[in-house]
Amino acid sequence: MMTVTMGRVRAFSSLVKLSHTVFALPFAASAVILATRRPHAPFTAGRAFSMLVAMVAARTAAMAYNRYLDRDIDAENPRTKDREVPSGTVSPPAALGLTIGASALFVGAAATLGTWPLVLSAPVLVVLLGYSWTKRFTWASHLVLGLALALAPGGAWIAMGARPEPSILALMLAVLTWVGGFDVLYSLQDERFDREHGLHSIPARFGTSMALVVSAALHLATVVALALTGIWLARGAAYFVGVTLVAALLVYEHALVGRGNLEKIDRAFFDINGYVSIGFFALTALDAWFTAS
Repeated sequence: MMTVTMGRVRAFSSLVKLSHTVFALPFAASAVILATRRPHAPFTAGRAFSMLVAMVAARTAAMAYNRYLDRDIDAENPRTKDREVPSGTVSPPAALGLTIGASALFVGAAATLGTWPLVLSAPVLVVLLGYSWTKRFTWASHLVLGLALALAPGGAWIAMGARPEPSILALMLAVLTWVGGFDVLYSLQDERFDREHGLHSIPARFGTSMALVVSAALHLATVVALALTGIWLARGAAYFVGVTLVAALLVYEHALVGRGNLEKIDRAFFDINGYVSIGFFALTALDAWFTAS
């Protein structure tokens, strides 16, 4: 019984790629730290727990729905045919049930954080679940994915009781362009498949060379937006070391992929982007500590 239960847990964890929370969670945590530079609600253990639950539940709902909706497409793609739903490890009704349960948990967690988090939870879910449809009609789907992850730091800022201002919008723009840029690189693997199956992406629409240019431009915007966030919040030297680290890692990411160097895309996507988010958070936290001491 225990073996079966653990197997189900591992299957669902793999389905929603729980380990990939490392991409958005550190930026949400950075937003919490940055929000302390403005009038904000008390940061209690209960508030931190509700924010973490909301973050994980929202991402779980988005990933489970994506796997449910794309099950037929994934079954046809040699790269994705072994994913949990097309391979039969997780049934479509189970994936959809996980989506509904995680969505309800997200709304419930948002309700404990205040009126605005609760009110905004519905449109946030529309973006998170709606992303999965976008590849069917627009090559700008990468930017919608970026927006979905950018809602994490924005939501954390609001959950802290801080008022919206240009600095948090700049941080959200940084996450949007960062995610959009690396998703363009990742989608190079499916350029031919997407074209043949009428799916939309920047590589499928504009080709590899232009996709690399677009990705680089988006990542340049990421660095500029992070710098503006720090300037508007009057951050210290450690914060801008973090911005420089992000810039260096993104340059390395593009050097790895090169001109469609697909065999290194997994390393660029999973490793480098994990370093980007964790490194930025660590230096943002260090900067806050230096400033407070």
